[in-house]
Amino acid sequence: MSRPPLAPIGVVVLLLLPAFVVGLAVVAPPARAATPPPVTGSITGPSVVSTGSSSVFRVFGYGGPAVAANGSVVGTITYYATPVGANLSGVDFAPASANITGNKSLVADLTVVNATETLTIDIMISSTYQGKNESTNISTTVTVVQPYVVSATIVNVSNATVAAFPVYVTLDGSVIGRVNVTSLTAGGSYRLSFKYPTLGLSSGDHTFALSLVEEHGLVTFANGQLVYSETIYVTGPPPDYTFWYVLGIVAFFGALFIIVTRLAARRRGATRR
Repeated sequence: MSRPPLAPIGVVVLLLLPAFVVGLAVVAPPARAATPPPVTGSITGPSVVSTGSSSVFRVFGYGGPAVAANGSVVGTITYYATPVGANLSGVDFAPASANITGNKSLVADLTVVNATETLTIDIMISSTYQGKNESTNISTTVTVVQPYVVSATIVNVSNATVAAFPVYVTLDGSVIGRVNVTSLTAGGSYRLSFKYPTLGLSSGDHTFALSLVEEHGLVTFANGQLVYSETIYVTGPPPDYTFWYVLGIVAFFGALFIIVTRLAARRRGATRR
């Protein structure tokens, strides 16, 4: 008995295969659209500032509905800042709100007056687009302190105008900042002042110094010198006498107990006689 040819079966399978593939394509779930990153933000700046000063901070925000799947900003990203502290008289963070554009951070200024305290700068980053709104909260802590102040007068002793130049301030040999001196005409002078905010220096001697050596003798300090330095002494914390107080109290009551015990023993001895 002869077998039927297989060719017609193969043709049927080949005809049905495209329909099966099309069926899979129809029932396959649609691809999910990429979601934008969550709202994030940051604020950077000094953690310790001087009383009566203005300090620069940078605020950055990104993500949320305002950012498309490809990373471009299509909506509005805004920050809102609120200083928090015990005494906000004269405290200002400006601008208090602004739109963050071009995926760049914004510059804001913190202005404080003469109150020494700890401030908190609360920031809300808001991302909005086509009726959708998401936000996140960030903050930073700033301590306002009375700074160490280094002051000196610089004099142009040459016969020509000296262009603007920087003067670096060192503390115990390490650079802690600089002051930009404006141009000085012949015989002119400039009053230099530098504030150094810190939470505290270790006990002992510390030396602040300024140098004009790199200006080749064209300018000097008011006393005619090229180097100005000032040494201060920082006292250590007061001694803690708590241990000795406790020891003295224990010794006092111990001695009192011994005296009372001996007196009681003498009285009992006298009664027996």
